[in-house]
Amino acid sequence: MEWIGFANYAVYMAIFICIYALLSLGLNIQWGFTGLFNAGIAGFFAVGAYTSAVLTSPAADGRLGGFDLPFWVGWIGAMVAAALIAWPIGKICLRFRSDYLAIATIGVAEIIRLVIKSEDWLTNSARGITDIPRPLGDLPYTMSQLAYLAIVMAILLVVYLMVERQIASPWGRMMRAIRDNEDAARAMGKDVPYRRLEAFIFGSALMGLGGALFAHFNRSITPEAIDPMVATFLVWIMLILGGSGNNRGAILGVAVVWVIWSVSEIVTDQFPHEYAVKAKYLRIFLIGLMLQLVLRFRPEGLLPEASGERKPVGKTGN
Repeated sequence: MEWIGFANYAVYMAIFICIYALLSLGLNIQWGFTGLFNAGIAGFFAVGAYTSAVLTSPAADGRLGGFDLPFWVGWIGAMVAAALIAWPIGKICLRFRSDYLAIATIGVAEIIRLVIKSEDWLTNSARGITDIPRPLGDLPYTMSQLAYLAIVMAILLVVYLMVERQIASPWGRMMRAIRDNEDAARAMGKDVPYRRLEAFIFGSALMGLGGALFAHFNRSITPEAIDPMVATFLVWIMLILGGSGNNRGAILGVAVVWVIWSVSEIVTDQFPHEYAVKAKYLRIFLIGLMLQLVLRFRPEGLLPEASGERKPVGKTGN
């Protein structure tokens, strides 16, 4: 039945929204609350995806892996690996500011991507890693999809509540103070480099978790899946559109962008083949147009940060 196909696609899209929401929340911790311009999301996404794949996939000749561990071990390992990678990157790169930090993190992400594409012994290079187990993957297709959706929704809810609680705590107020006026925060005795590094590692760990969930959902991971277009810049668009500094806005932006991205693909697939290939660029145009409209008429995003929490950079209270 046609409605079953649409229902399956809706579940498929909801899973992707939950996974990208984790990436957006991680970026919101770094940029929305701390002001760190991380343009290397794809790198941490890839580290998480491949770490979990290596830990949980069955034995294979010619590459690292074959540990066949439970999926939850792979997910924890993905977060730990992304955090461990983020620590030296943060120690080196967080001394830069704004666009310089963006350039540095893009470079690091490209290094990670090139290593993944070229190192057979580690990642099986361009062939990627297959046979990654999915929780409850032995169920019939529809039930398996629904079960995985329930899992990722539960993980997203837990992460959202934890981040909300942390941001509402004195730690969150301190991070916003560092974001708004770093010199004033330092004058008040705050260890600014250490706290910025904390936020960078925290956000990167969530990006690694998102990568692991993506790999287990697809049951495989290849270098094509970590294209910076969809694993970095699309996440930035989602956060800016939804509203940085607001976790609900970060999730809303993901839902809006992903619905447009997916529905436009369904529409363009109805075109004749010679036009369908060209029409796929319409998706990028629509996302870009919507971003321009939001920046023009609502630059703070669809769900902006609560009034009074953000002060203009360089301004302090009385």
